[in-house]
Formats: sequence, structure tokens, C-alpha cells
Amino acid sequence: MTQSIVVQVGQCGNQIGCRFWDLALREHAAVNKKGIYDEALCSFFRNVDTRTESVTPDVHRGKICSLKARAVLIDMEEGVVNEILQGPLRDLFDSKQLITDVSGSGNNWAVGHKLYGSQYREHIVENLRRTAEQCDCLQCFFVIHSMGGGTGSGLGTFVLSVLEDEYPEVYRFVTSVYPSTEDDVITSPYNSVLAMKELTDHADCVLPIENQSLVDIVNKIVQMANSGKLGSVKQNSFLTSNKGGVKETEKPFDAMNNIVANLLLNLTSSARFEGQLNMDLNEITMNLVPFPHLHYLTSSLTPLYTLADVNIPTRRLDQMFSDAFNKDHQLIRADPKHNLYLACALMVRGNVHISDLRRNIERLVSERKPSKCLLVKNTHVT
Repeated sequence: MTQSIVVQVGQCGNQIGCRFWDLALREHAAVNKKGIYDEALCSFFRNVDTRTESVTPDVHRGKICSLKARAVLIDMEEGVVNEILQGPLRDLFDSKQLITDVSGSGNNWAVGHKLYGSQYREHIVENLRRTAEQCDCLQCFFVIHSMGGGTGSGLGTFVLSVLEDEYPEVYRFVTSVYPSTEDDVITSPYNSVLAMKELTDHADCVLPIENQSLVDIVNKIVQMANSGKLGSVKQNSFLTSNKGGVKETEKPFDAMNNIVANLLLNLTSSARFEGQLNMDLNEITMNLVPFPHLHYLTSSLTPLYTLADVNIPTRRLDQMFSDAFNKDHQLIRADPKHNLYLACALMVRGNVHISDLRRNIERLVSERKPSKCLLVKNTHVT
């Protein structure tokens, strides 16, 4: 079984990462009813004997001591990391996985990349090495950061270059949150442009997420919920975290972060669960990146109601496939109907018949004629 490491950088990266770990634990708990540490958990979690602080050797015999996330948390401000350590996921991380400062990067890419990069390089390399040595078969790194802030854009891209230097053979997936045109940080456009150069040079695959698209999707979910189209609110759904979904008490960015976390949850499902038609994570880059620098992928999610705690009737599969190419479901503001596809992947989760999948693939190909279409199905999680 392969393992992956999540590197969370900056306020946005750590908030999304925290949401991802919460959702992943809920999903594993829903599937693994016996609560036994298995290979599915092994992909993103390690089992630690808290009495000796060592990884338990008999994990396949079902011994549970304490789950620890395969993650490195980096932020030059302590606020978000302290919130995580005081929250329900505090036992999921230990002090050896954290790198923090107190002053922040002042929304300046150069401060994060040049100043803190050189200052914390050895500390970052040591934390990455320690986390990597706890993996039997390290497959890839997932870097989560924002492009508008100083730490996320500057130190986040610095970490990416460090990963390329130290682990050149390990794939580097990056989830980058781009600022909207109405962002109140005056330096965010400059930070984004400077960080883009580093993403182009050092990443294997980038999933760009735009803040404005997330706001539009959240507003659409709220509108559907208020109109009664989504039905009644669920209780204790594992599709959303404690703050996820449509709730009046949550902050606006909580629901936005939940959307990105769901994207990562679905993207890594084939690595976390078994399935007959599962796709290896490295195959995403192999099939969707025609040239090394053309590694920016446009992402979409459908149906949107899975992002909210609601009970609704099952939507027809045909409509879900069509919605995947609808501009209202894109995580970056773009209209897929007016663009050319070099490659396209449709990752389907659930118990769906192959005949229905092939029929919809043929329909989409005839409508839009992409040059390549990769079909992936995960049948382990319903």
C-alpha cells in the first residue's frame, strides 16, 4: 500500500487541511465499522503506540493505539495551528509535525519565500524527512496553500522547490487557492504572479481553485437549500465536517474550505480504498499532463448537494455527467463549453453500472469531442 504526505502551508492551507482530515476520518469511520487500523487508513495515517511514540509493527492484526496524520503543518503565524491543536483533531498531530513563527509574512511573497525560506529550510527538510521515513512506499506529496498571502504563496512555493530537491522521484500535487478580483489584500496579485513561476517550474500537477468560484458555489447551495430543492437537513453526515454544509453559525470561508476538502477527498479516494477500477494517483499526471509545464487542471464537483448536509432524491446520472461540464460547477471561473480539452478525466464514486458510464462518456465525446478521455470508477465507497 502506498502512502502520501500532506503539506499544509499558511492560514488557508492549514484550514483546508484540517477540514480534509476531519472528512477523511469520518469517511473511514463510516466504511471501517470495526475500527481496525487497515491498509486504507495506512495511506494517509500512521498507527502510533503513544506509550513508546513508535509505529506499531502489528498494524495488520488490528491493534489500535493512536492515529497520526501523515502531514507537516507550516505557518508563520500561530493562530490557525493553535486552533487546530485546541480543537477536536488535536490528537492527530504532534509537535514534531509543526513549524510556526509569530510575526507572519506580512502578505509579502518575498518575505515568505526568501526570508523565512532560508531561515527554516533545515527545519522543513528535517520534518519532511522524519515524516517520509515513516512511510513504507511514499507515492506523492500534497501541498495545500493560497496564492494571495505571503506565507502561502512565498513559503508554500519554497517548500515545493525543497520537495523537488530532496525527493525528485516523488510526485508533487499542489492545491492552490487563488484570490478573487475583489480581494482586499493589495499585494495578492503580485504574490500570485510570483508564485505562479514557482508552480510552473517545480510542481507535477496543480489544481487551481478560485475564491470567487467557491463563493458562487456556496451561494448556489444556500439558494437551493432556502428554496426547498435540497430537502431536509441531515444529521451527522460524514460528507461534511462539523462546520461544513449550510449552517448559519459558520463563517463564509468554512463552507468554501469544505468544498476544496471534498475535492481532495474524492481525488484521493482511490488511494484510500480498494476498488476494481481504481486509478493510481500518479496516473493522473501520466494521463492529464501532455507536457511538463502544462500541468494546471480545471476541477469541478457534481452533484453540489453532497457538499451540504441535506437529504435529497437521487439525481439521474446523466445530469451529473452534464453538470461536470457546467460552468456553475467549476472550481475556477471558466466555461468548459467554450474551451478545447487536451485531456479529460471523470472520476466517479459509487455503485454505478459500467453500461451507464460508457453511455455517458460516448455522449460527452460526441457533444464536445475531447482529444482524450480517461474514465475512473471507485466502487468501494457508496
